[in-house]
Amino acid sequence: MRQPAYLTADVVLLAGTDTDLHVLLIERGKQPFTGRLALPGGHVEADEFAVDAAVRELGEETGIPLAAGDLTEIGTYSAPGRDPRGRYVSIGFCARIPAPIAPTAGDDAATAAWYPVAQVYEQHDRWAFDHRVILADALAHLYRQRTGGITTTTVVSGTATVGKVIGTQFGRA
Repeated sequence: MRQPAYLTADVVLLAGTDTDLHVLLIERGKQPFTGRLALPGGHVEADEFAVDAAVRELGEETGIPLAAGDLTEIGTYSAPGRDPRGRYVSIGFCARIPAPIAPTAGDDAATAAWYPVAQVYEQHDRWAFDHRVILADALAHLYRQRTGGITTTTVVSGTATVGKVIGTQFGRA
């Protein structure tokens, strides 16, 4: 019997300068991964586009309003087993704002806060789902915009590691 697949949207919202870059994360208030850090996001409703779901979920979970035009699609995340609840496929989006805006946790977020990218990325055991991978892809996208020469494949293959991207471009020598 076929298992149904569900569509979700996740948002990597970055703020600050290249030497002091922060990412907006929620602490999950529900299973799975209660207490773990996650990107704001959630289910795409039957009557909405994925980017509109990303905007809606960001607002519901953090209180931060963005427009669909502020978001850039960075990838589709479809690895079997990425969500213990079943077959979930997520579309990742990213945006960057000049400075952090104070978030207000809502919906299934126990907390919402800004974290220094260089520090939180290294905390492997604190992440929910594959959201650390989505953050890495967003950083690669940002770096590619600045340099024109790096791709996500380059980061994953080891030609330029995420650590080098974070260290070189985002405040760690």
